[in-house]
Amino acid sequence: MSMAESKVPEALKPWLYAQGSLTKQLTQLAGGQFQVEPLREHFHRLSFNDARWMKMPHQHTAWVREVHLYGASEQPWVKAKSIFPILSLQRKARIFQHLGKKPIGWFLFQRTTPKCQRRVLHLPDGWTRQSCYTWHDCQFIVQETFLTEFETFLHTR
Repeated sequence: MSMAESKVPEALKPWLYAQGSLTKQLTQLAGGQFQVEPLREHFHRLSFNDARWMKMPHQHTAWVREVHLYGASEQPWVKAKSIFPILSLQRKARIFQHLGKKPIGWFLFQRTTPKCQRRVLHLPDGWTRQSCYTWHDCQFIVQETFLTEFETFLHTR
């Protein structure tokens, strides 16, 4: 167990290490309530760490989608960022470029169980899980940061 993992709040551990669709899990927790609020979509050069994780050149361009995920609160529960290298968008992953207010999980876990590598970090916004998915020969990263409002909701249940 790494130093960061030993400091993860107990209430968040099941969420940070869960397999499967976070969309489905949050919807169940919120009694059926779930909403995606798109914040920003743009092209951006891959960071050195993300490029290395996906074994791609770091000068490679990616399409980045940033959203807030809402459950049973007026404040967002999760800040999510998806990083799709251009090579993936030229294949089956191109459907993720036109999601709007739909969650990635609806497509990612539909009749498939994508291969997933995961790392857990503590970022300025909160505890974060980064998942590097391989889906239909496409690689991309989904980063989900569990915000204070989510932790508060977990403690009031």
